[in-house]
Amino acid sequence: MKVRRPRLPRTRTGQRRLVQAVMLGCVLALLPATWMYVVAGDRLRTTADVPRTEVAVVFGAGLWDGEPSPYLAHRLDAAAELYREGRIEVVLVTGDNSREDYDEPDAMRSYLTRRGVPDVRIVSDYAGFDTWDSCVRARKIFGVDRAVLISQGFHIRRAVALCEEAGVSSYGVGVDAVHDATWYYGGVRELIAAGKAAVDAVFEPDPRFLGPREPGVARALASAR
Repeated sequence: MKVRRPRLPRTRTGQRRLVQAVMLGCVLALLPATWMYVVAGDRLRTTADVPRTEVAVVFGAGLWDGEPSPYLAHRLDAAAELYREGRIEVVLVTGDNSREDYDEPDAMRSYLTRRGVPDVRIVSDYAGFDTWDSCVRARKIFGVDRAVLISQGFHIRRAVALCEEAGVSSYGVGVDAVHDATWYYGGVRELIAAGKAAVDAVFEPDPRFLGPREPGVARALASAR
């Protein structure tokens, strides 16, 4: 079967409209990323200069044989460093526990305790299935209204923009990462994820699981005093 190639316009008017349509498509595709850069522009810090904040939120980034992936381990290392330096008091670990054999939050908790963060200072969110869900649940379920967010550089702007939209005043710490295939994949994925983030910010859908408020963060902060 012969496939017919699309025919380009032959008239100047048709060609001009085609160029305009392509330019409009490019602008629309870049708008979500531009929004994220504007919102997060002055909210990014390093572990050395992030303001002291009671709560840090660490987003899940996958497990390898039940242990945090290297990318997730770097996020957790940054949280442990902030805790040791007294810049945070509680760590909210948020990730996927949709299957019995896959438990990001508990793996993150174990990793942090092995690096000196007391178990009573760690709070687990087992329904952080994506960034928007994690941000909304941090605010509505755990009562967090101000936090340091910890992720890789390619993700941190989206995390800050979405948490700000969800009502969590945020600073973002983008940890270093080796520029391997995963890093490049993450960067490309963010271009697509930016569109979903913009949709979430506009329509503010409920997370996949919401449920009642949980006092875990308040209790953890009380134990710190």
